[in-house]
Amino acid sequence: MRYMATYDLMETIRNTNQWLGATARTIASYPHFALLPNPMIRWMAAWGEVTERTFERMIAKPDWGIGSFTCDDGRDHLVHPRTVVQLPFGDLIHFEVAGRAPQPRKILLVAPMSGHYATLLRSTVKSLIVNCEVYVTDWKNARDIPVSAGKFDVEDYTLYLVHFMKHLGPDTHVIAVCQPAPLTLAATAYLAEEAPEAQPRTLTLIGGPIDPDATPTDVTDFGRRVTMGQLEETMCQRVGFKHAGVGRRVYPGLLQLASFMSMNADRHSSAFTEQILRVARGEASDYDPHNKFYDEYLAVMDMPAEFYLSTVERIFKNREIARNVFSVEGKRVDIGKITTVAVKTVEGANDDISAPGQCIAALDLLTGLPAEKKASHLEPGAGHYGIFAGKSWRNNIRPLVLDFIGRNSEGPLPRSGLTVVN
Repeated sequence: MRYMATYDLMETIRNTNQWLGATARTIASYPHFALLPNPMIRWMAAWGEVTERTFERMIAKPDWGIGSFTCDDGRDHLVHPRTVVQLPFGDLIHFEVAGRAPQPRKILLVAPMSGHYATLLRSTVKSLIVNCEVYVTDWKNARDIPVSAGKFDVEDYTLYLVHFMKHLGPDTHVIAVCQPAPLTLAATAYLAEEAPEAQPRTLTLIGGPIDPDATPTDVTDFGRRVTMGQLEETMCQRVGFKHAGVGRRVYPGLLQLASFMSMNADRHSSAFTEQILRVARGEASDYDPHNKFYDEYLAVMDMPAEFYLSTVERIFKNREIARNVFSVEGKRVDIGKITTVAVKTVEGANDDISAPGQCIAALDLLTGLPAEKKASHLEPGAGHYGIFAGKSWRNNIRPLVLDFIGRNSEGPLPRSGLTVVN
């Protein structure tokens, strides 16, 4: 019961701050205050506006915001995110471009389940939709999933990816961003042995912790330092009475957000102080850089507790993927069974979340894959977000990934993940 009370207390604090912001903004907008030549009135209104928006965004799922796209014919074509596979903990969505002929390259973009919504990859989707059919894993907020739907851990996540890949068929190119990279590699290996006819053509792993110990970071150090009992006691709570998932154990989004922001508290504090001053001077807008970034950054979702705990224990502490001992439903998944799927890794030289060396470790695990089907890229000067959503992605990495996909799109579809010895 105390875990539910703590969950509801956090929501109460968030709700109260949103109310305080709305109240300050409304009071400062009373016409008679215009008679007082006091800058504090404008500052109070600005503080209220920024505070209300900040705390309101924490519980709102952002929209994809991709309304239309200009095709080669010079006309704007509407873009419709359509759900093609619906499952309890996540959906597979397809970005349909109305009136455009199907594109030859079919891409499955595997979004992280790490606190933020799949819309974090909005700019990635927009850059790929130009000449690709783009599908994205759209993970759901755990607080909205009834307890009757059951558990969801790293094995379930892997099986969801297997299901999505089977649905899309073998002529698919998979791109996994950050957290899902190890499990996407495992899902591909699972298909190589259990359903080789459903393997994708290529697999691109971007900034993922395949081997967290290859290059230690603050994230990996935390995983080593804290025991599983401490994590379960301090990070996991039960969803409160307000939501459909009441009673479900989760790693709350608000708690995750507090952890994110504490890592760069000074920078975030300065950003909000400067935004309040901009609002007071009338220089801010709904779509200014601050709001565009924080509307997405502040929108957090609850993560199933069993997924969070099993990720820390099995991927980071026990390094089951890195040691090639990961199993699904009691059966070992051998990454060495991947023999036909071309694999590329992408890392950022300045990535402080998944540092260089962690992702490229995947290539050493692919003992059954010919050298010509392996590739890697280290982007100079790029941080974690830059390698999939920033300038580095748009100008350098995206062309390299599409070239890799193009070079491995010809020839027969993958049929078997097993090497036949005569």
